[in-house]
Amino acid sequence: MATLQDIGLAAAINILSAIIFLVLFAILRLQPMNDRVYFPKWYLKGLRDSPSRSGAFVRQFVNLDFRSYLRFLNWMPEALKMPELELIDHAGLDSAVYLRIYLLGLKIFVPITLLAWAILVPVNWTNNMLDGDNVIFSSIDKLSVSNIPQRSHRFWAHIIMAYIFTFWTCYVLRKEYETVASMRLHFLASVRRRPDQFTVLVRNVPPDPDESVSELVEHFFLVNHPDNYLIHQVVYNANKLAKLVKEKKSKQNWLDYYELKYSRNQSKRPVKKVHLCNVMSPINSISCVLYSMLPFSYSFGAMLLFLRSADAFHCLFFFYWQTGFLGLCGEKVDAIDFETSEIKRLSKEITEERERVIMDPKSIMPTAFVSFKSRWGAAVCAQTQQSRDPTAWVTEWAPEPRDVYWQNLAIPYVQLTIKRLIIAVAFFFLTFFFMIPIAFVQSLANIEGIEKRFSFLKVIIEVPFIKSLIVGVLPGLALKLFLMFLPAILMLMSKFEGFISISSLERRSASRFYIFSFVNVFLGSIIAGTAFEQLNSFIKQSANQIPKTIGVAIPMKATFFITYIMVDGWAGIAGEILRLKPLIFYHLKNFFLVKTEKDREEAMDPGSLGFNTGEPQIQLYFLLGLVYAVVTPLLLPFILVFFGFAYLVFRHQIINVYNQEYESGAAFWPDVHGRVITALVISQVLLMGLIGTKEAAQSAPFLIALPILTIAFHRFCKGRYEPAFIRYPLQEAMMKDTLEHAREPNLNLKGYLQNAYIHPVFKACNEDEDEDEDGEFNKNWGEESILVPTKRQSRRNTPVPSKVSANSSPPSSLPDVVEEHTQP
Repeated sequence: MATLQDIGLAAAINILSAIIFLVLFAILRLQPMNDRVYFPKWYLKGLRDSPSRSGAFVRQFVNLDFRSYLRFLNWMPEALKMPELELIDHAGLDSAVYLRIYLLGLKIFVPITLLAWAILVPVNWTNNMLDGDNVIFSSIDKLSVSNIPQRSHRFWAHIIMAYIFTFWTCYVLRKEYETVASMRLHFLASVRRRPDQFTVLVRNVPPDPDESVSELVEHFFLVNHPDNYLIHQVVYNANKLAKLVKEKKSKQNWLDYYELKYSRNQSKRPVKKVHLCNVMSPINSISCVLYSMLPFSYSFGAMLLFLRSADAFHCLFFFYWQTGFLGLCGEKVDAIDFETSEIKRLSKEITEERERVIMDPKSIMPTAFVSFKSRWGAAVCAQTQQSRDPTAWVTEWAPEPRDVYWQNLAIPYVQLTIKRLIIAVAFFFLTFFFMIPIAFVQSLANIEGIEKRFSFLKVIIEVPFIKSLIVGVLPGLALKLFLMFLPAILMLMSKFEGFISISSLERRSASRFYIFSFVNVFLGSIIAGTAFEQLNSFIKQSANQIPKTIGVAIPMKATFFITYIMVDGWAGIAGEILRLKPLIFYHLKNFFLVKTEKDREEAMDPGSLGFNTGEPQIQLYFLLGLVYAVVTPLLLPFILVFFGFAYLVFRHQIINVYNQEYESGAAFWPDVHGRVITALVISQVLLMGLIGTKEAAQSAPFLIALPILTIAFHRFCKGRYEPAFIRYPLQEAMMKDTLEHAREPNLNLKGYLQNAYIHPVFKACNEDEDEDEDGEFNKNWGEESILVPTKRQSRRNTPVPSKVSANSSPPSSLPDVVEEHTQP
């Protein structure tokens, strides 16, 4: 059981860690050689030049202006200066609204904290209930509701405050929902033209023995959307081609490394050991890490593949076939010549695979991106059912091109349900088995309860400093470490399920992370911690007394969550701004790989917000704050520090560092609102259960109305504001189309949309071809959607070949096309 001394030691360690991280950041960000690490966003926008290009040699790497070190904290007010409208223009609406989640936490919990400490803390403290109970407690627990006697009239104070906190939270949520919905509509109305505004994704195109997918799609939309259909792009299964391109890039990294190494020491050409039967070269991130560990390898610079490559498959095969066994056996070859030959081999394979994908009908998936002449036409198609069979011709808004996760577009639509069922089962077992490390963490947090059962540890544990360190720091740190790899696992699950955009992948992962945190981090910690903490009471009491012991012990778990908040929300956020990993990787890349300014730009790793990890973390703090606001108000100041500090840090990172991968227009806000509502209902239900264990029969029924009112409020907000996040109003679409036509009457929309949704791997391949080959490929690719005369009797009246696809100026309507084709 953590005491004030334990909490104080934990606070001191975490505050000291945070201060060290902040001081290191303040110093490192002033050094010219680190400028691209701490301000990459401005370089990507072309608004910042490297300070290390001119001046004395030392000044190119180290800041010798000592006056600047006196202003090392000026980044804090600078992070707050940029107005929100300018921030939206600079970083996008997603980033600006993400910051509003932290502001939402401050708006909710600042008044709640003041009221709870002014009213509930004195009510709880002026009792002596715990002194007479057979439970283990500390002086901190005397500030909680556990210190209120059975059947006390003081519970009315907690019930009244629960109503006040609920009404205040709902009021703030409604105002914020309204504000964000208005921001989204304004953003969609004012944002510059984007391909996704005119495009829908069509899935599960029904097979036809007489026509190709491309022909089928064009005929269907010419018939059913004659006035609005413009052009379409079928989806190819290019996953194998993408792997080859990725492998070639990895080989190019090796070649760059060896050439740079040779240019620095031309007395000896670099060599490497390879197996004689090297007939395959799988992609090799993990093998490169192993390779870089070997002291007899080429140097620490062998890490370069790990720095640029993300694929971790086939590493053992690669390590054997590519380098012999651990680089100790195999034939020595010239490294530069070997990598050059490998690149040539891969270039040939890429060309062959590209031609196969384009020519093989089996590579075409029953999926297409269909673009329209107007936003209004796209909105009508995306938000309506296209055929009698609701499972065929399924339409949805297309993600913006940056947001498309191309690998999953190759998954047949009929497999998605099966895949999601498999992942649901896998997630259940993952959540269930994670209770084992949670129980271990709680064993660290409840030393006193275990000492009675394992007395031989008492000598070591009773040393004051060691005890405070174990109870106050290790539980939160251990839980943080156990959760370190969870986001990657959940993201892999989301990818397996088949979501077709990065934003949907992150939102799905965030949803599962939140469920996992609630079940394991919150409920698991309470249940396991209560069992360890009150072990003696559990053994001696009768079965009907155990619920009472649990009810008393739940507020006592606030001490564990306080330690976790300090580790994760204080020191962890300070570590975020330091960017130690990107700093090390950038300098390794800069030394071993960079030869041109383009290489230096690629060496920067600005990163992104990581919605799948950041938002569930915030929601856990909302849950803890709302649950313990009435039960143990001592926890609230620690949460306030997190929200305030995290808002400052992430505002700085969004302005100077993060380069968001996509822009969804704050489509994630309904998820944020729903999870805060969920946390509020959970807090109300737990409070009812807790007061029920206190035998306060007269006051407990008054809490029943709270969850009912909260759910009714949620349904109101869902009906009033959520449509703005899932549908595009036709009025807004028509208004924007009218304004655009007035401003740009000669806009060639087809030319703008022609190549918007071509698989990036084809563009990457295209860059490697000469100019003539490029022209021919673009010609072939652009003509892929040109139809031949229809082969089906039922479609002989359909206009073919399509004037929409053949000309840059599409016809205004289907009748015009028919008339044009029937004229002699």
